[in-house]
Amino acid sequence: MRFGINFFPSFLPGQKSGAQYFRECLDLCELADRLGFASVRIVEHHFRPYGGYSPNPMVFLAAASQRAPRVRLVTGAVVPAFNHPLKYAGELAELDCISGGRLDAGFARAFLPDEFEAFGVSVEESRARFEEGILACIRLWTEENVTFHGRFHRWEHVTVLPRPVQQPHPPVWVAAIGTPESFEWAGRMGFNLMFVPYVSDFEQLAGLIRHYRAAWREAGHPPGQERVAYSAHCYVAESRAEALRGVRPAWEQYHRVFYERLRRWVGHPSPQYRGYDRIAAVVDRFTFEQMVDERRLFVGTPDEVAEQFAWARELFGEAEPSLQVNFANLSEAEARRTLELLAAHVLPRFAASPAGEG
Repeated sequence: MRFGINFFPSFLPGQKSGAQYFRECLDLCELADRLGFASVRIVEHHFRPYGGYSPNPMVFLAAASQRAPRVRLVTGAVVPAFNHPLKYAGELAELDCISGGRLDAGFARAFLPDEFEAFGVSVEESRARFEEGILACIRLWTEENVTFHGRFHRWEHVTVLPRPVQQPHPPVWVAAIGTPESFEWAGRMGFNLMFVPYVSDFEQLAGLIRHYRAAWREAGHPPGQERVAYSAHCYVAESRAEALRGVRPAWEQYHRVFYERLRRWVGHPSPQYRGYDRIAAVVDRFTFEQMVDERRLFVGTPDEVAEQFAWARELFGEAEPSLQVNFANLSEAEARRTLELLAAHVLPRFAASPAGEG
């Protein structure tokens, strides 16, 4: 079972600078690499404290590749709706070259209305742009003199340079949250799956993951070769009281900046994002105690957090945790403690899981 770390900035401008945040993140990448974590992942979002300090995952991951020589580097994720495939296909290939073939290329549809508005892209086009963008990128990686006539992009006889190190192309991951079509399409296409259980109905989400795995098998892809990863907030301390006390203000800030962006869906439903208007209302009602009691935050002592990972594996099947350890205004020291306690007391328990490495 592989464990990774996941950077999703959610600090406020007055709390630290972008320079300080990324300096701390690179230090944590180096530590995670040394402690045996398998991957580093970072988001693409824009404009606001919820994720917006990370507009280009590839810039950060290129720097991380030089500080952390073993971990896989995961774009979590590039957004085709806001980028041109001729550009990101080349940039991702360049990152694969810089890192010596350690790129995992993750893609997402995006889901924040204000980002679509700022880029001048219709929310109703998001799925079509997402699917077209990924397929165009794969063609550019695997073919030369590519001619492409899509709904949103057209070009003639283009060869992207550099060519990726990994052949036929880097592993492709797609992000899905609650739309059945996204899970089915990912499985049918043979792509790995990223999901976020933060505010999901767990049983419904587990069913969607089973649907993904069924689509994978039915499409003829090798059974058991699919990979699934989930993002989770994690805070570990020597005592439960210390963990709860330390994580609460960070969670409250993260949750607040998340809701401030998500509430744009309220009163503005979209066929492309069914139920997102209701999700915003659900998020607004969540309390810290509920998040802890329902295991939506991985928080506690090493023993308690290990039990949560085992519970998640029972629920979702073999899946790789991608852990946010420095969300909101958590200090680098707190994040380092979480990584060190996980490495010493939790990761060894899952090193020889029944399904292998996951």
